[in-house]
Amino acid sequence: MAHPKRKTSKTRRDKRRTHYKATAPQIATCPVTGEAHLYHRAYWHEGKMYYRGQVVIDKQEAVA
Repeated sequence: MAHPKRKTSKTRRDKRRTHYKATAPQIATCPVTGEAHLYHRAYWHEGKMYYRGQVVIDKQEAVA
């Protein structure tokens, strides 16, 4: 197994880790239902799946 020849300094380690950041997800509000959801994602609301303001899947039709 490979082992480091020198100890990595705290500065060098921290410089590498500067890119690891937590980002808050972008939340959109649907103009049709008023439901909050992630951008570019379909979401369920009252038994129907919506995407871009249109019904994609309706559970009531699938059951009947």
